[in-house]
Amino acid sequence: MTNNAFYVFGYENYMDLMLYQYGREQCTPLHSYGPYIRNHYLFHYVISGRGTLQVTGKDNFKEYVIEPGSGFLIEPGQINTYCADRLFPWEYMWIEFDGMKANEYMKEAGLSSGSPVMTPISPQLSEQLKDKMVYLISHPDESSRQLIGHLYLIMDAIIQCSSNRKKIQGGKISRLYAQEAIGYIEQYYSCPITIEDLAKRCNLDKSYFGKVFKETMGQSPQDFLIRYRMNKASELLITTDLTISSICIQVGYTNQLHFSRAFKNVYGVPPRTYRQNKHLVPNSSASNHKTSKKSIP
Repeated sequence: MTNNAFYVFGYENYMDLMLYQYGREQCTPLHSYGPYIRNHYLFHYVISGRGTLQVTGKDNFKEYVIEPGSGFLIEPGQINTYCADRLFPWEYMWIEFDGMKANEYMKEAGLSSGSPVMTPISPQLSEQLKDKMVYLISHPDESSRQLIGHLYLIMDAIIQCSSNRKKIQGGKISRLYAQEAIGYIEQYYSCPITIEDLAKRCNLDKSYFGKVFKETMGQSPQDFLIRYRMNKASELLITTDLTISSICIQVGYTNQLHFSRAFKNVYGVPPRTYRQNKHLVPNSSASNHKTSKKSIP
């Protein structure tokens, strides 16, 4: 396998966990990327060499030095720059991903914009994570199911490897409440359900339900509901010829303007533009999983 590779995952009908791009690069000295804001989660694993990650927040600026065997996470909407060392430029692998479970998995790993560096618990676990990422990058022509399945294995490896991982209590009542609410959303997302409906389903006060849900899922129930509906809408835009007004209704919106605004907030473009561009693969050939010669992020 060459040191540089770049692949685009061409399927968009996975909701819980979605793969967008993945690859590997041996950087030149002081090679940098950014400042840039991502629309999705981006995780890098450093194979050799070293570099720095610079994170710009609302009121602060932080810089982290990343060593071999470690990794770092970039969250959506976060301003960041990363740069290879002048003497020992890094070689890294990366995956760009998102989905309904992405925030939950990264939270369980203890990774966030405030704590973006994954320091391994042990060299053995770091090597296991490395092997799983190498496999993904080495097998771009596997079926979409194989690749998504392997993405789940990578998520588990990140969680198991991270020294910041948070132990989740399987019997915790708050998780049961969140699961009950998610099940209700999956069944009735096309109806005009409200957060009050979700709280009643769990027999909880609205404010307490919102707190429990956010602590468990890493996002408010309102954000989760919107994201779920927009994921369903993106699937319909890609796989059907339904009008946008029909899709709007099918995902629980009665006002098309409100639907279009919500969709743009999640995907960065209006529904019509998203549909027009759904077969276009930026910076790559029209075929899925083709190597790009463009500079890799």
